[in-house]
Amino acid sequence: MLRALAVDDERPSLEELLYLLHADPRIGSAEGAGDATEALRRINRALESGPGGPEAIDVVFLDIQMPGLDGLDLARLLTGFARPPLVVFVTAHEDFAVQAFDLKAVDYVLKPVRKERLAEAVRRAAELRGAAPHIPVHEPDPDHIPVELGGVTRFVAVEDITHVEAQGDYARLHTDRGSHLVRIPLSTLEERWRTRGFVRIHRRHLVALRHIGELRLDAGTVSVLIGSEELQVSRRHTRELRDLLMRRP
Repeated sequence: MLRALAVDDERPSLEELLYLLHADPRIGSAEGAGDATEALRRINRALESGPGGPEAIDVVFLDIQMPGLDGLDLARLLTGFARPPLVVFVTAHEDFAVQAFDLKAVDYVLKPVRKERLAEAVRRAAELRGAAPHIPVHEPDPDHIPVELGGVTRFVAVEDITHVEAQGDYARLHTDRGSHLVRIPLSTLEERWRTRGFVRIHRRHLVALRHIGELRLDAGTVSVLIGSEELQVSRRHTRELRDLLMRRP
């Protein structure tokens, strides 16, 4: 059973988060803190108590934008502890996801928080703490990929994705209508979509062959044009890309 600490300076959001946590059978206890400074004092007590002590905390559900010490600041402080609790960010802003990954966050949940989405974050934390048995995961829909937008899960068609950009352990999916950040490494998408016409052109980019408009060569530098965006092709991937484009119907 996980022992949780929820941190949010907005009281209604904190109460809603605590309500959802208490409803999850994997959460043994959950308490709240109104700001990062209060949370840090509580976490210090937990660390002094030890992992099996009465004050222990397994996971912190942490808002980002708070007055004074914000959520990212607190997470950075925790990385300096020998045995810090796990961190799940709970925020209304998508823009900090890459920084959250750099701080080894377990998950990044967007507000308004949905019960199902929070349950997924709890599952991840429970598995890392060894508090939950393995639950078989259904195979993903091969034609769509789920993305979160404003707390709502939407499904983007793979055929609409023009290219993918690596952002740490995340990937940004680009379409003609915008982009979406997903918590999937680029290498995983490369393997998954290899037979779907996607090819790696750079350590940071995976592109859909069908969306390449031009292949450009300028002073020994190779690039591709996708819509109005020009992406560089690394030397190691140039030959394979040329061969694939030559065979493209």
